[in-house]
This record gives sequence, structure tokens and C-alpha cells, in this order.
Amino acid sequence: MTISQGRLHERSIRYVKGVGPHRMIQLAQLGIATVEDACYYPPRRYEDRTRLATISELKPGEVAAVRGRVLTTALRRLRRGQTLFEAAVGDATGVLKLVWFHSPYLAEQIKTGDEFVLYGRVEGGSRRQMTHPEMEPVADDDDGSLHMGRIVPIYPLASGLTQRWFRRLIATILEEAGDELEETLPEPLRASRGWPGVTAAVRELHFPTSWDALTAAKQRLAFDELFLLQLALAQRRAKTVNTVKPHRYVLDGPATQGLRQRLPFRLTASQERVLSELLADLSQPYPMYRLLQGDVGCGKTILLIMLMAVAVQSGCQAVLMAPTELLAEQHAGVAAAYLGPLGVSVTLLSQGVPTAERTRAARAIAAGKISIVIGTHALLQRHVTFHRLSLVIIDEQHKFGVAQRARLARKAARPDVLVLTATPIPRTLALSLYGDLAASTIMELPPGRQPIDTLWMHEAQRDDLYNLMRRHLADGRQGYVVYPLVEERATTDRKAATQMAKRLQTEVFPEFRVGLLHGQMKPKQKERIMRAFAEGELQLLVSTVIVEVGLDVPNATIMVIEHPERFGLAQLHQLRGRIGRGSHPATCVVVSDATDETIRQRLNAFVQTIDGFQLAEKDLELRGPGTLLGRYQHGWVRFRIADLSADRPLLEAAREEAQALIGRDPQLGDPSVAALRGQLERLRQQPG
Repeated sequence: MTISQGRLHERSIRYVKGVGPHRMIQLAQLGIATVEDACYYPPRRYEDRTRLATISELKPGEVAAVRGRVLTTALRRLRRGQTLFEAAVGDATGVLKLVWFHSPYLAEQIKTGDEFVLYGRVEGGSRRQMTHPEMEPVADDDDGSLHMGRIVPIYPLASGLTQRWFRRLIATILEEAGDELEETLPEPLRASRGWPGVTAAVRELHFPTSWDALTAAKQRLAFDELFLLQLALAQRRAKTVNTVKPHRYVLDGPATQGLRQRLPFRLTASQERVLSELLADLSQPYPMYRLLQGDVGCGKTILLIMLMAVAVQSGCQAVLMAPTELLAEQHAGVAAAYLGPLGVSVTLLSQGVPTAERTRAARAIAAGKISIVIGTHALLQRHVTFHRLSLVIIDEQHKFGVAQRARLARKAARPDVLVLTATPIPRTLALSLYGDLAASTIMELPPGRQPIDTLWMHEAQRDDLYNLMRRHLADGRQGYVVYPLVEERATTDRKAATQMAKRLQTEVFPEFRVGLLHGQMKPKQKERIMRAFAEGELQLLVSTVIVEVGLDVPNATIMVIEHPERFGLAQLHQLRGRIGRGSHPATCVVVSDATDETIRQRLNAFVQTIDGFQLAEKDLELRGPGTLLGRYQHGWVRFRIADLSADRPLLEAAREEAQALIGRDPQLGDPSVAALRGQLERLRQQPG
């Protein structure tokens, strides 16, 4: 046997026949380091080569696979050093023209007489053509092999790897080690759904015997991934519920009553519902562990202050950690305004506070003389200790790492923990990433929030855009111009924020004060610029996406987003939420000449929809989970087969089954789930 002994997740791919040091490096680029990695590396699509179309059967507009022999080739030189490579292929029924731009190397790879399987979109009428088709050479012995006469897998591969070589690699692995794949799904669960065993499922994933068999295999393997994650989350949740916290709360007391009386507005029905959920959590004997999400401007802050008031009137302390100094300052200012007159002490702890003042504050916090502490990463320092901390709140929690969040929670004995996000999370992502947390969602905006008009303008309308901006600024309002980049890059024509700030100040708006804000500035410089804008010293702020979180300027009513195609819908929506926070109508403009259909769908959705949760679901649908997972990643979520945009029913089922199993066997001690327990341990040991 060419594959060395040992469990598949421990066997290096290097020792598989045909894989040497160079191939090992190429496979590593795909995330394949072990035999198990290769087994679960999914094709990106499949071609039905049980019967390939003939050239005469090809219809314009369809995507098809066809087999043909090269009749002619030609390499043409165009202007400015560009090239055009053309080939004609034929079969017994007709001729198909093939075109590639900027690919002169193909002249050495495609020769008259060679035979290929080609895959692409058919263009033209009677003279059929494919532009930049995928191609695979046909060998004399292909019929009845891995590559022809069957449903054939097409993999996403690194440069230097061919489809034929990779198929042979997978076939070798499955032949020699496929029977050693570990079955982790409990047999009753698998049988109840009619799914194949793991070995059969992996074989069907790579070399399907039918489309129905492929569907069943992918469902089973996707469920495996979702089930494993939901088990980990269910175990964590069960551990939390079985922990007794040392503190008890007075839910209705002088601080909460006084706060209610001081509110200049009524809470919305959605705020009242969420507040009831939060107070119910606090009344439990086990710690709260809850996610609070709501759209931009939905009124989460006042609920945080309500909870902190509960902690204070119960003789406890509360801490709130925010990702930026400015956001921490804003939270501290609002908390002090509401609770200060009630005799509640609120302090700000951040790097921007002078050292001597921070030292005094730390002593007072440790002595219990300060009830509410709001700050940034400075809260994580060792010398910051608490007298009786019971409530930990983390704002925009995905801005912090897992270890940072845990360090703050460890400053108390089994505290109640509330994590917040103003970035709406699709339900499938929420279940995947925060399935161990109870979830509350504020679904409506407070009355009085001004509507935001969203426009899509093109480069040719830039003069109209500047006139619109000038009207807002001349009325005494402020605005943002947001860029995805900081520096000019030679390979793109995207403008840099630095260059545009200079042009706007000197050529377009010389009568207004324009500031620049980008990620390469030192923290103190960034804070100074943001504070100048917040206090009205700057009328226009040209910025990269660091305004996404942290600036609350009610006077800002105009935002221009350049190159919006570089952002996801969630980011665009977060940016838009920076305006319209006062009493004046606001306008958000995206500037793009994008022609890509997916990008146009995304921008149209943004222009037409103000609901952040609808946009989050649309973003998941259009971009897939990969980019979004990266934003919220807690380290060990890795879906190779599961697709969160398509597998929501599977995810719901996986969650139900996981909770039921943990309810019966919290430690997974039954011998029948030993393999599942081992895989769960390996999952937890992954970095992150």
C-alpha cells in the first residue's frame, strides 16, 4: 500500500503515489495537507460526459460540454502588444470557433489534430463560438475511464495542477484508503434519512454514479459538517446553563425607575420585547450568554444602560468594551448623561485617558467606588480588576478576538455576558457562529429617524453629484466620501482617498474644510480627525471604511461611496447608517460604472432596500458564505461541503439533532458516538 499507515487526518499527502515535494506544495495551496483533506476536497462543478453534445446540437446562450478535434489555429497580434488566439474544432456534425484573448501560450498547447473536451457558453448564430472555454485534452484510453463516459468532477485547482492528474490522485486515495474513512454520524440518524455511509458518500462526491446519488451524498456530507459544529455549540450552551452565578439582581429598583422617568421618549415595542428577554436572562440562576443584534440606529444603547442600571442597583459593577476610543467615549457620554444625575458613577478607561488618571480610575474600580466602566482594549490590562463585576457587555464583538473576549469575561466570577452587533447577521450565519448564544433582535427603528434616500450614480454624473453634496454642505450639514483603498495601485484605476481629499479641498470645495482619515494613520491622529469632524470643525470627511463603526454625527446627511463594488452589502449598509441620525433628511450615493451582473444585483438591492436583515440575506445569496464567515470567524468554522446560502433546512435539522443528542448524553460518553467525540475534540484543538 502506497499510503502510509495511521489515521487519515494524520497521514501526509506527500506519501500518496504520484505526490512528491513539488506537488505537495501545490496541494498545500488548496488547503490539502493530509489524505483526509483530499477526500473532502469538493469539485466546484460536474460535467455530464455520459453523452457529450455534438457541435450541431449547440444552442446560443447555453453552457455546454462538447468534444472536438482541432482543425486550425491562429495567433494574431493586436494593438498595444495584445494577442488573440483562435482555433477551430470539429466533429462529424460541424465546426466550433474558439477564442482566447491575452493567451499566446496556448499556441504551444493546442495543436492541429489534438482532441479536447471543451466547456463554455455558446455564442453566435449559425457560426457557433466559445470565448475562453475550459478545455481538457482527450487521451486514446479515456473512454470508460475517470475522464470520459461518466459524470466527471471539475475541481478548483492551483496553477500547475491538471484536472486529469487530480482525478487520478483522488481515485488512488479512495481505492487504497476510502474504506478507512471514519463514520461519525450515529447509525439511527443516518438510516432515518436514507443517507449513504461516509465511504459511499465520499466516493459519490468525487465520482457520481448518478445525479440523485450525488445529491444524497452532498446532503449527507454537508450535514456532517453542520452537525459537528452544532454539537460543539450545544455542549458549550449546556455547560453555561449548568453553571450557577454568584450574584442576584434587583430588576426593579431606584436606578431603573429613575432612568425610566428621565427617558425623553418611549421605547418601541421591539425594544420593550428585547428588554424583557434580557431581564428574564438576568433573573435566571445561570449566567446570561446572549447575542443582541439590531439594525443601525435601532436603539440598542438605551437597553445597555438599562441593564447596567440593574447591575448597579443590585450592588454590582458593569463593564462595556467597545472597539474604538471614539465609540467608547460616546457610550460613556450617553451613560453618564442618563445615570449620572441618579448618582451612578461612570468612568471611561482607554489609551486616550492620561496614565495618572487611568491609574486612579483602576484603583477606584478595584475598590468598588466606580459602578460602570466603559472602555476599549485598555480594559484587558492585568492591573484592571473589579470589586464585584457581574455584567460584561461587548459592542461590535466581531471586532475582538476570541481570546480578548474571554479575558474580559474572566475578570468576573461567572458573569452575565451580552455581545452586540449592529451588522445584521443572516439566520444561517447566526446559527453557525453563535448557536451557543440565545439571540435577541430589535426589528424596528425608533420614531423620528430620518429616511435615507439612496442613489446610484455614474462617473458621467460626477458634476451633478458634487452639486448635490454642495447643497448639503451649504445648508450647514456635513458629509462623508468613503473609499475602499488608501493608496493608488498600478494595476487598477481606483482612486485613492488621499488623492481625492486633496482634489476635493483644492478644486471642488475650497470653501469648505475637508479632512482625510485612513487606516495607516497613527491612533492619536485618527482620533483627532474624527473628533474634529464630530465637533463640526470639518465639513467633509474623506475616509476609508474605518468610519463603518464609531462615528455618531447627527449633523452628517450626505455620504458618497466610491467603488461600492469592493464592499459587501453588510458593509455598505453599515456605512449608510452613519448618516440620517439627526433631524434632517439624508442621502447616500454609490458611484459605479460596474457592468458585472452580480455586482449590479448587489448595488440594486442596496439602493432599493433599507432593511439590513434583508440585505444580509441577499449578501449571503450573492456572495456565498466565505466572505461573510471571514468577517465573523471565531476560528474553527470551516465548511468544505455545506453551503449556508442553500443548506438552511439542513442547518436547522443539524441543530435540532445536536441539541437532542447533548440533552441525552451531554459528555458524549456512549461508545456508539466515540468517533464523533474524537472528531469534536480535533475540531476544538484547531487554532482560533
